[in-house]
Amino acid sequence: MNLKLLMAVSLFVAVPMVAFAQQKGGPPPPSAPKPTVAAVQKVVQMISSDKAKLQAYCDIGKLQDQMEQASKKKDNKTLEALGAKIDALAQQIGPDYVKMMDGLDQVDPNSVEGKQYGAVFDPLDKQCK
Repeated sequence: MNLKLLMAVSLFVAVPMVAFAQQKGGPPPPSAPKPTVAAVQKVVQMISSDKAKLQAYCDIGKLQDQMEQASKKKDNKTLEALGAKIDALAQQIGPDYVKMMDGLDQVDPNSVEGKQYGAVFDPLDKQCK
């Protein structure tokens, strides 16, 4: 899973929170601050050291592949269902992961900074194969 993929996933994590806030009539939740590389490394280490969290992370990657296919077919119902599954898995990984993903929305995956973040995830992604 590369950084671009992770940021796309984070959108689906944030969607239920925004929808809930809109139902309640309030403003959407504030965007999380962009994480530092050290903070991302800490979350990646936390995931890699816990088999259940690692499995959830890898499952998110598989679901993202399915989302790409559904997006190509413009299958919004499937996209919504997959987004809900991703959200549930992200919650299993933990609030630090969710917050980190929200903050990574501010990073251009093609920038030097985006590539730095992507490199932090590489060892984790290799564990998913």
